[in-house]
Amino acid sequence: MALTGLDIFKLLPKTNCKKCGMPTCLAFAMQLAQKRAELDACPEVSEESKNTLAAAAAPPMKLVKFGTGETEVQVGQETAMFRHEEKFHNPSVLAPTIYDDLTDDQLAARIQAVNSLQFERVGEQIGIKAVTIINKSGAADTFASVATKVAASVKLALILCSENPGAIKAALGSTASQVPLIAAATLENVDKMAAIAKENKCPIVAKGASLEDLETLTEKIKAAGVEDIVLSLDTDSLKENLYSLSQMRTLALKKAFRPLGYPSLTALIGGDDDSQIAATSLICKYSGIVVLDTVNPAVYLTLLTVIMNIYSDPQKPVQVEPKLYSIGETTENSPVIFTTNFSLTYYTVESDVEASRVPCHILVVDTEGTSVLTAYSGDKLNDKAVADAITKSGIEDIVSHKKLIIPGYVAVMSGKLEEATGWETMVGPRESSMLPKYLQEVWG
Repeated sequence: MALTGLDIFKLLPKTNCKKCGMPTCLAFAMQLAQKRAELDACPEVSEESKNTLAAAAAPPMKLVKFGTGETEVQVGQETAMFRHEEKFHNPSVLAPTIYDDLTDDQLAARIQAVNSLQFERVGEQIGIKAVTIINKSGAADTFASVATKVAASVKLALILCSENPGAIKAALGSTASQVPLIAAATLENVDKMAAIAKENKCPIVAKGASLEDLETLTEKIKAAGVEDIVLSLDTDSLKENLYSLSQMRTLALKKAFRPLGYPSLTALIGGDDDSQIAATSLICKYSGIVVLDTVNPAVYLTLLTVIMNIYSDPQKPVQVEPKLYSIGETTENSPVIFTTNFSLTYYTVESDVEASRVPCHILVVDTEGTSVLTAYSGDKLNDKAVADAITKSGIEDIVSHKKLIIPGYVAVMSGKLEEATGWETMVGPRESSMLPKYLQEVWG
């Protein structure tokens, strides 16, 4: 049974030394009980207490890393069933397939397509972080050759997919230093696969037809000396996968059931691009790694957007830096527009300003990442906030006029804003999409 905060507190030194970053030992104990702190943060705890607290201090879901350096990714170590409870920590990893039976030209084209699956959204770089190499040929030397070529051509973490221990061992001959994820150990090959994983210090996928099979596999793999495990249910049924992912998450987080306390991998092999969008439900229902059988950029941009939204902190909106941005070749006569530092708002305005072909200064006001109407309703967007932004930006030394275009939804601010800033306010359109026409007609 998991220890309570008070149980843990009794085993701590009770010195309130604050070396752990918490104000008191009791506060630290409560964080440990909620799996939000590591026991190593306490330098004063005795070895005896460490042993007793090991189970309580360990996260309910193991953190698993694969790849090295810039390509390293991590999955697992989640602490919440639902995003609003806290937040989800390690975003799902998308891993497109590359088969080892492709011709040289097909392989080169597939690698190029995989490398292109990187995008920018609301100012952030998003993209795939892993690639899955599948031993479709069945030949160990062919698999090893393709793995070597892929490893040399992509800057991504590798997943080596074969149930043939000989093929995995051959591929690791040239890729072990990159710490790939080995997929997969089954009830038939678990002893050999676990030995290979231990020898090469690589994480391994346990693949079973049921949760009972997965429980058996994780115990055998751990007994072989391998701690980093990823779970994969051997089924083509999306419904069964979703149910099992939820069940595993519940057992790990709510029941502290250690044999299933690992991140998961699911694969959507075969089907058209439309069927690959089903990965959205897998991402929403806790799949740590999703293997996809497509390289269609539209599919990945959709899924990466879903991941970005789900794994953002619900208590901290995505923001841009509040400052002055110049769009196009601005001059002292260029118009000045203000908006808030909510990323989606800013990049929408930026895009529409670019579409107008009228060089503009965009003054971004710090509203703690909220949109225009939300910020105004909460008094985070007011005449004082805008006046402070004008002063800090130095815009008065950049333009020769004192005209400020304000969002149409907050036209009511005009009077107070003019009094606070000394600038003439011009009420812009309510919708950003009307900015091109507005700027061309009013300013152009």
